[in-house]
Amino acid sequence: MALIYCRECGKQISDQALSCPHCGCTLARPAEVDPNKSDKDWLTCVLLSFFLGGLGIHSFYVGKNTVGVVQLITLGGCGIWALIDFIMIVCGSYRDADGKLITHK
Repeated sequence: MALIYCRECGKQISDQALSCPHCGCTLARPAEVDPNKSDKDWLTCVLLSFFLGGLGIHSFYVGKNTVGVVQLITLGGCGIWALIDFIMIVCGSYRDADGKLITHK
C-alpha cells in the first residue's frame, strides 16, 4: 500500500482512499483504460457499416485500408462481407487494424 498526499490539505493518505480522512476532500481517480479496447467509436462504426458497408467505409474508419479497398472494389463482397462485418460490429467481435476490439462503451 502506497501513501499519497491530499491535494487540498497536503497530509499523507492511503492510495486506496476515496476521500481524505483529514479534510474530507474527494479524490479523483483516473479512469481505467482497457488496453484491449479500441479507441474507435462503436456507434460510428455501426452506422458506417450499416449505411456504407458495401463500400467498405467502416474498414477505412478502423484503419484496415487494404480490406477497405478490396471491399470497395467488390462492393462489400456482393453484400455478404459487409453483412458479416455489420453483425460482428454489433456483437462486439470486430477488431481494428491494431487488433483491438471495437465494443460498445
